[in-house]
Amino acid sequence: MNLRVLPCLLALALFGCSGKDKDPTDAWEMEQLYAEARGAMQSGDYEQAKTYYRALEGRSPFGVYGQQALLDLAYVYYKTEDTDQAIETCERFIKTYPQNAHVAYAYYLRGLAESNRSGGLAQRFVIVDLSQRDPEHVLRAFEFYSELVGSFPNSIYAADATQRMVYLRNLLADHEVEVAHYYLRRGAWLAAANRARYAIEHYPRTQAIPDALAVMARAYRALGLEELATDALRVLELNHPQHPEIRTIQRIRRG
Repeated sequence: MNLRVLPCLLALALFGCSGKDKDPTDAWEMEQLYAEARGAMQSGDYEQAKTYYRALEGRSPFGVYGQQALLDLAYVYYKTEDTDQAIETCERFIKTYPQNAHVAYAYYLRGLAESNRSGGLAQRFVIVDLSQRDPEHVLRAFEFYSELVGSFPNSIYAADATQRMVYLRNLLADHEVEVAHYYLRRGAWLAAANRARYAIEHYPRTQAIPDALAVMARAYRALGLEELATDALRVLELNHPQHPEIRTIQRIRRG
């Protein structure tokens, strides 16, 4: 090979490599980059949207586009069920831009992401293995929504967050009563009574309260604590006279 040609070939090779590695978005204006990111997100091309939003945040971390990019990126993570990244991105936005006009949305989206963890919260807890049915994520979602409502009571997200908190409280109460029934079926009377009482004390005015009272009445009766059993049954009869467990508990008393 002609040695004079070698430097030219080398230069062409280097130029070609640098051309391949060059990010085409580097030449875009911020407005174009944001428009492309937004378009990718709206069309459902979430992976491309992530790439654009990350590039946008890196170029303007404290600018208007960079701030909106971080918030949109959190939403994209939420839509792709990357829950940890969605929550981490929301929290980073909250800490970095606490005065942003859309910070309440970051609180709300964080709650949504936590709520949807493990396939969503519509499924009731089924007690198979208590160690695998920890309602930690339900409780965290409740706390996230509570923080939103407490910090931004007049935001457009507060009303919906409040309704979600009602649902989550009912779900947490249901879980406690399911655990109480689990212990009741196994003859762990004291554990059943304590778990039912916990539900009543910590989640009053929830749909699980009647069942919790029934568990307490049956468990206390089995323990021979007749006064406590009678009190629980009396409250159940007074407030929920049609509850199906009342006759069963009465028969246990007569027997």
